[in-house]
Amino acid sequence: MAFSNPFGDQWLDILAQWGESILPAVITLVVGLWLVKRLVRVIEGLLKRKQMDEAAINFINQVLYVIFVVVVFISVIDQLGVDTTSLIAVLGATGLAVGLALKGSLENLAAGILLVSQRPFKKGNFIEGAGVSGFVDKITMLNTRLKTVDNKIVVIPNASLVNDNLVNFSANPTRRLDLIVGVSYDDDLKKVKTVLQQLVEEEERVLPEPSSLVAVCELADSSVNFTVRMWLNSSDYWSVKFAMLEKIKLKLDEEDITIPFPQRDVHLYQHGVASSEALPSPRDTSAT
Repeated sequence: MAFSNPFGDQWLDILAQWGESILPAVITLVVGLWLVKRLVRVIEGLLKRKQMDEAAINFINQVLYVIFVVVVFISVIDQLGVDTTSLIAVLGATGLAVGLALKGSLENLAAGILLVSQRPFKKGNFIEGAGVSGFVDKITMLNTRLKTVDNKIVVIPNASLVNDNLVNFSANPTRRLDLIVGVSYDDDLKKVKTVLQQLVEEEERVLPEPSSLVAVCELADSSVNFTVRMWLNSSDYWSVKFAMLEKIKLKLDEEDITIPFPQRDVHLYQHGVASSEALPSPRDTSAT
């Protein structure tokens, strides 16, 4: 005589029903995630062929990856028999609430899209923005990472770069170097100008066009100021600046040309003492 277990048969039926939906859902999840990675790589390759900036490619890949993964998970939920229409509505309401709570993050995301579309800079450019300067290392969905000249990593929210003044020092292949050199009023200005022009001509990294300039730019309180302007390749800017400052100082010393510094005469007086009995000033050579 055979006996049947109704509870066991019921569990088997439930497992069979769930198996019909779970197995396709698992397959959809695994295959979907694999396809997402492959698709993102294909898009990355196409963008590189278009010679798009690496930082912009990284940003686009992140955004597309998130979108594709969301689509895959919605498909998996649909395979499990969940009503995706109502789910999408719930997700929309939840997204609105989360968006209001994460207003700053959404602002950074929108700013990141603007940075990628307008492309004010690319990876490797030296920029200054939000009070920080450095080389662009990476652009993500929410922030931009800079590497400073002393090898520190600074992470700046994208919104801060969009809403603030942004200077890209690497945008053009050439830059103009401006130096101010002050000499004494007693020095021969023609000689000074000749010496400075000779130093500029001897510097091989100075570009012939546009032409350089050495001229008096200001009669200051304690010095006659010359401006020295020269055009360089952007990559040579700092090395030429440091070298020229050193060469100028050494050459002016060699030619006995004085680089003055601000001076102030101080006169001391005692209150209640007649003017004839006042303490002598530092310039009074008769004082003992």
